[in-house]
Amino acid sequence: MRGVIFDGEQPRVVDDLAVRAPGPGEVEVRIRAAGLCHSDLSVIDGTIPFPVPVVLGHEGAGVVESVGAGVSHVAPGDHVALSTLANCGTCAECDQGRPTMCRSAMGRPERPFSRGGEALYNFAANSAFAERTIVKAVQAVPIPKEVPLTSAALIGCAVLTGVGAVLNRARVGLGESVVVIGTGGIGLNVIQGARLAGARRIVAIDANPAKEAAARQFGATDFIDASEDADPVKAVHALLPTGADHAFECVGHVRLIRQAVDLLDRHGQAVLLGVPPAGAEASFQVSTMYLDKSILGCRYGSSRPQRDIALYAELYRQRRLLLDELVTRSYPVEEFAEAADDARHGRVARAVLTF
Repeated sequence: MRGVIFDGEQPRVVDDLAVRAPGPGEVEVRIRAAGLCHSDLSVIDGTIPFPVPVVLGHEGAGVVESVGAGVSHVAPGDHVALSTLANCGTCAECDQGRPTMCRSAMGRPERPFSRGGEALYNFAANSAFAERTIVKAVQAVPIPKEVPLTSAALIGCAVLTGVGAVLNRARVGLGESVVVIGTGGIGLNVIQGARLAGARRIVAIDANPAKEAAARQFGATDFIDASEDADPVKAVHALLPTGADHAFECVGHVRLIRQAVDLLDRHGQAVLLGVPPAGAEASFQVSTMYLDKSILGCRYGSSRPQRDIALYAELYRQRRLLLDELVTRSYPVEEFAEAADDARHGRVARAVLTF
């Protein structure tokens, strides 16, 4: 079968992958569409260290092919969106509704794939850049068949992370102000999460002025072109004189993390969603933090995927959540290199690979 692998040197599209049958508590999914997220590119460029060889991809949707023993919530033929959380469901964190903190869901990649007799790792417990993949049952969430799979694929990362950061982690309140730094796939979902939460002012910041139209479509009330404005913090204060209640850094740059802190109002929150290189350190002026400001890390939107994916699919059906508009372009998997180049240079909000 076809898939995208990374061997530590370069990504390649291959056609001789194999995947084992699902075991107890596992689901085999035939992938129809998979979003190309910057986390996949970060594995390739070394920002996210990961063992190789690995089958890439972690934002996918498809059709259940078969299920292992003990799986009852999905059956062959069901449409599913996949999460990356292979959480155990029984530890203290899972029991308290914090599956993103489950230690079984972190740093334990398996090797369900093989190629020419060599075992390959799965990425983010998912590997959606393959025609078929194996996931834990908890990762496969049934969705209505009327939701296009090219759009549903994006729920599993971009939507869970962006919208979830607003609703679950920051808990943005009605009438509050939000600043979003970076308007890629994650940033656009932060924007629409803020819209859903009832934020009164949503300020988007990006160095690419071509992204203004999409930012406003998803709910931004204002747009700051960081390519022309030498001081985005000052520009934010021109719009929000006392500062913002919430700032979301969606790029992964320590300079922008500092900006997110500096533009906050008293008791404001800076939420970190972008992924800088491992070992990166950020600085801020300590004295300002005594005004009850907070810096919040956020993993995967602090999501509960079995609940949240179903919720977001329903909001899509009600036309309250935008999904189709995220998909700038679909690429056959054979065009992975072009899709990656477009994503890396910001020419698309989300590139989607199709099988």
